[in-house]
Amino acid sequence: MAKVIAVANQKGGVAKTTTVHSLGVALAEQGKRVLMVDLDPQGCLTYSTGIDPDQLDASLHDVLARQAKIADVRRGIPGIEGLSVVPATIDLAGAEVHLLSRTGREHVLSRALEPVLPEYDVILIDCPPSLGVLTINGLTAADVVLVPLQCEALSQRGVGQLLETIEDVRQFANEKLCVLGVIATMYDGRTTHARRILGEVGDRYGLRVFDPPVPKSVRFAEGPELGRSVLQHAPSSAGALAYRSLAAQVYDSLKAI
Repeated sequence: MAKVIAVANQKGGVAKTTTVHSLGVALAEQGKRVLMVDLDPQGCLTYSTGIDPDQLDASLHDVLARQAKIADVRRGIPGIEGLSVVPATIDLAGAEVHLLSRTGREHVLSRALEPVLPEYDVILIDCPPSLGVLTINGLTAADVVLVPLQCEALSQRGVGQLLETIEDVRQFANEKLCVLGVIATMYDGRTTHARRILGEVGDRYGLRVFDPPVPKSVRFAEGPELGRSVLQHAPSSAGALAYRSLAAQVYDSLKAI
């Protein structure tokens, strides 16, 4: 039965999509069955896997609108056995408005995922950069939350706000939800500021900070244009090696839950 990980941080530009894509590929390389769910109307994860959101006949929007099932819209990732994605389109923004009027709206994604849970080892949810109803759906469907953190002050401040939302979800919709830990992204160890933020975040919020931090690299920006993750585009790069190590640690951490 799959463990569901919501990758969330309401601050944009902290490498949520990169983290979901890279961990998904790394876990599949390690023999795991993985489903990635693009919960962001911008469809960046979908695009990064080589799928054009504008050319899709069906997407997660149709699932949330009860017009399709997860199994109907998911797509396999070419060249990577065991990895699939539930794609998103801009229509998902409309689904968010539709959900606001639904009874039990925070549970829609969780219920949609239930039939496919036995088919996977891990499900990774790429949450949008907000704390709206789509992100609440992602958190309600998840067993754990993984927080990508860019090592700068504004991103660290966002962690505190996210933890408050997680506590609300825990009280009202998903009492088992917990934070698995933090992944430091776009890390530049040459700067005192980045090293200080990395050193403080674990103590300030009482969270595990996975090691190693993911280094800043242009390789991450090159991959999406090719429809490939950094593990495929630059498999020997420091970023690819970091995500392979992190994927193994994250999966081991899930066993204790």
